[in-house]
Amino acid sequence: MKAIQGQDHDRIAAVGYGSETGNAQEYAEETGRLLERLHFQVVVSNLDIFEPAYLARFNFVILVVSTTGQGDLPINARLFWKKLLRRKLSPSYLGNVTFTTFGLGDSSYPQFNWAARKLHKRLTQLGAREICQRGEADEQHEEGQDASWVPWSATLRQCVLDQHPLERGIDPIPENVLLKPKWLLSSGLRVETQSADGRPYANGISVGGKSSLVLGNGVSESGIRHIHVTLEENRRVTPPGHWQDVRHLHLSSASSVDYDPGDVLTIYPLNSNEDVENILSSMNWIDDADKSLRFEATDKMQASDLYQSSPLTTVQQHHGFLTLRKMLIHRLDIRAIPRRSFFSTIAHFTNDPFQKERLLEFADPKYIDELYDYTTRPRRSILEVLQEFDTVKIPWQWAAHVFPELRGRQFSIASGGPRKQTLAQRTSFELLVAIVKYKTVIKRLREGVCTRYIAGLPTGTKMTVALQRGGLHIQASEAQRPVIMIGPGTGVAPMRSLIWERYYWHQLHLGTKHKGGHDSATDSGAVGETALFYGCRNKEADFFYHEEWETLKKQMPLRVFTAFSRDQAAKIYVQDILRQQAELVCDLLLSKRGLVYVCGSSGKMPQAVRTALTDIFEGCGDMGHAAAEQYLQDMEKEGRYKQETW
Repeated sequence: MKAIQGQDHDRIAAVGYGSETGNAQEYAEETGRLLERLHFQVVVSNLDIFEPAYLARFNFVILVVSTTGQGDLPINARLFWKKLLRRKLSPSYLGNVTFTTFGLGDSSYPQFNWAARKLHKRLTQLGAREICQRGEADEQHEEGQDASWVPWSATLRQCVLDQHPLERGIDPIPENVLLKPKWLLSSGLRVETQSADGRPYANGISVGGKSSLVLGNGVSESGIRHIHVTLEENRRVTPPGHWQDVRHLHLSSASSVDYDPGDVLTIYPLNSNEDVENILSSMNWIDDADKSLRFEATDKMQASDLYQSSPLTTVQQHHGFLTLRKMLIHRLDIRAIPRRSFFSTIAHFTNDPFQKERLLEFADPKYIDELYDYTTRPRRSILEVLQEFDTVKIPWQWAAHVFPELRGRQFSIASGGPRKQTLAQRTSFELLVAIVKYKTVIKRLREGVCTRYIAGLPTGTKMTVALQRGGLHIQASEAQRPVIMIGPGTGVAPMRSLIWERYYWHQLHLGTKHKGGHDSATDSGAVGETALFYGCRNKEADFFYHEEWETLKKQMPLRVFTAFSRDQAAKIYVQDILRQQAELVCDLLLSKRGLVYVCGSSGKMPQAVRTALTDIFEGCGDMGHAAAEQYLQDMEKEGRYKQETW
């Protein structure tokens, strides 16, 4: 690391991220490595630990932000955003700050990259100056988000060198030089319970100085609540011979918590013992697998007031001391699709010239298309890469640096209203989970890490999950407004939650208004009309909760319209059923100014739904195409059109 310390040290940069699923964090860390090669001391952390007033301490700040919900910032960036919105801030508040942003988004959403865009705009309003033009990535790009990040990072590198040139005689650190991580694993007789500055560790692993993560049944600043639950039911709801295994999960908790339709539950998976033994054996870690370990900083922090957390931040319960085996089971994602940085790092841990050369090719931005064809297209995992590049032997001390963090997976809650509590007065959560299991283009079986874990869970299993507010922002004050819900496949989960919630509101209204007989399905003062548009392949195989709909139709103003795409010669989808019900759609959305919720798979479906609605408005709303599109955009701005896709 002598080269990094060669220019000492007026060069310090910050990379802050807002990340919901970990993608933005990974790009932030990669950006940090890029800057380290330009001899910058780099602080990389989630945005919520940064105080906006202190950003001027850095030569510049890079913000890597994904968009979630309805154009919202991720949960670990919202405190930072809230601070930026304080009214008392002057237009010169950030006058000494230099920055740029990189946004991660999904163009199937109307609010594509809104979080990064509004963050960039706000920083500019407060006087901050760009060091480089901002960048944006699209998850829908055929070559993934790297297709945008790679050229943007090259531009960023040149901008930084132009504005912060290196001293004469000092060159950028070459890509073939291995950067030493800030933290390495080390042997230890016990697990530290506090960091060097007195901040607590979570299960032996630091979660950061101002981290919003908490353990146990508590609510963090970010609004995430960790809850102990028991699995009451794990039932397959598709026929045994159906191509997809879909599960209805029921979990209960002794904790008294409330949640709203659209909220999500995060389940933290475990790697299989078979996969863990495979890694331990192939890396020659068997002898060290069960030794007590701890994290050690590789260098003293040169900015003592800026806290650098250790590599892992996932909240998981462990008992006893930290070991390699426990980390591989609970914390490290060995089934992830590897990124370019993974290949560049492990290339240093083989002496085989052919394998080293091939690994470095995958790490070279010039071969981004080859990397995509080798990893993303066939969904090739880290475990498989290490099996194919069998001469790679990673030192166990580097394990937490080389392998990405095993993150929890979010699932929309499917329960609402009276289904939020069990007969035993325990809090109830219901989920609808599609088990990911398929064959790739190279005919290899692929299984989702979390859904494989879920599929094997027996009833009675106790675990810790995280409850988080979703992006639909549904309120009881909207009860009397009509609603159109579009939720094909497992996208019906949050719709089911909302239907049961509206049923509950309906019953509350009837209980306070009516003392005698009444027709609960048509009462005009309770909830507004509720129309569910549902799509699946086959009525007999994956028409989820159809028996419930028939019962609820008699108890509230609910109508269900279905599209079974494979039950007839011509395929029919939800957008086709919308067009068939154009008169109803116009009545609910134009005449009665109702709400629309779209949930399910991202990609073609959301755009097809938007096109159908625009065509409907144009056809029966006495408006031209431009006016119809504008009406839909106005619905979005008013919060009457919301989308939550995955």
